[in-house]
Amino acid sequence: MTGRARIGPRAGRTRVAVSSPQTRLAMAWRPDVPHLAPGERERAVALYRIQLRRALVAVALLAGLVVGLPVLLAAFPGLDGVRLLGVPVSWLAVGLLPYAGLIALAAWHLRRAERAENGTGRAEKGSGRP
Repeated sequence: MTGRARIGPRAGRTRVAVSSPQTRLAMAWRPDVPHLAPGERERAVALYRIQLRRALVAVALLAGLVVGLPVLLAAFPGLDGVRLLGVPVSWLAVGLLPYAGLIALAAWHLRRAERAENGTGRAEKGSGRP
């Protein structure tokens, strides 16, 4: 400030950044990859790629559910007039189907990820494992 005095409730105060010790530990540098034996590292990278592919499939199915449900309801506007227990079927579809789909998708993805970790899943291209 050039020649002007600060007037008001903030006069003479400075800002100080405060963070907890846990924040500083969380922001500390950590090595990217743990030290693994060469064979273990190759298996870890292969497992990472398999699980990434499987996760992308799960995300694509989730996007299909989220985008497909409104498209389906727009394609069948007659569902607004059909009622089940006094509630329009379209409302039930919007309120219940996504959650049921999410639960089923999560269970399916979890089983696939566990099979990949155990090495009991279908053989993936280039993984060299059954």
